[in-house]
Amino acid sequence: MIKLAIDAMGGDFGPSVVVPACINSIRKNKNIHMTLIGDKNVIKKYLATDVLDKYSSRLEVDHTDEQILMSDSPSSALRMKKKSSMRLAINKVKDKEADACVSAGNTGALMALSRFVLKTIPGIDRAAIISSLPIVNGKCRALDLGANVDSCAEHLLQFAVMGATIAESVDGIDNPRVGLLNVGVEEIKGNDLVKQTSQLISESGLVNYIGYVEGDYFFLGGADVVVCNGFVGNVALKSGEGMARRVKEVIYSEFKRNIVTRIMGMIAYPVFTRIAKEIDPSKYNGATLLGINGIVIKSHGSANTFAFEVAISEAVSEVKHKVTDLITKRVSELL
Repeated sequence: MIKLAIDAMGGDFGPSVVVPACINSIRKNKNIHMTLIGDKNVIKKYLATDVLDKYSSRLEVDHTDEQILMSDSPSSALRMKKKSSMRLAINKVKDKEADACVSAGNTGALMALSRFVLKTIPGIDRAAIISSLPIVNGKCRALDLGANVDSCAEHLLQFAVMGATIAESVDGIDNPRVGLLNVGVEEIKGNDLVKQTSQLISESGLVNYIGYVEGDYFFLGGADVVVCNGFVGNVALKSGEGMARRVKEVIYSEFKRNIVTRIMGMIAYPVFTRIAKEIDPSKYNGATLLGINGIVIKSHGSANTFAFEVAISEAVSEVKHKVTDLITKRVSELL
């Protein structure tokens, strides 16, 4: 039985999204147990009594009045909100009462609390945010997507090792290809940091390093893992999400222009529906705080019910594949 601690109050929509997602996950997977942490009175508005009774052995609610807001700073979350739903969920992982934590709450607070409570894996200086991006015939893991604005070459080497480990174990990719994000693929391009990192990764021999890659590798394929610092990674991720939404808007807008385009749209609707589903960010929700000594999954704050279910599935998959243990082993080889 895989035990999950869920921050029920996190995100833009809180329990109205989190609770139905948890119920759907419980129904689909008989091998998970969930503890929803938050305001019991609010949670139960979205949790029918008969559902709670039916899954009483695998679903419970831990009450707390305190929650971390999106506007709270990481420092205030650490000092002032020790009984928040997010903090208590992370505590359960530390106390071995849960195998993983899932939250859609404040990213900065989640990272700060996870580092403070769970610490980082020995040998890892900084945790990174890693997530999946859709590519042709599969997906690409990218990190760091915002945990660290600045990173040195040693940090990026650690990111490469951790990213390759999760791609190999969770995604089932044999000897995953690892690329370093740069402004070009030529050896002469890039700043000193990129060149130093490339040399370190290449000399380590711990990953299948394919060299420099450009931004289109995020979505067009060619690499299974793309490594970059958090500033660049976050900008690339948000740009891709924005472009996906814009493409959908343009397509639907154009087909509504007049009667002729409406008829064309009706004919082509099944095709564009499949395209929309393929590039839907919800399918790839659930970023991992990689390098933390425990499994912590960050859902997008604006996630809908389906997207939060995807984040839960990511947590379950990482627990099954013992990602933390595998990374610890790989890092010990690096050291």
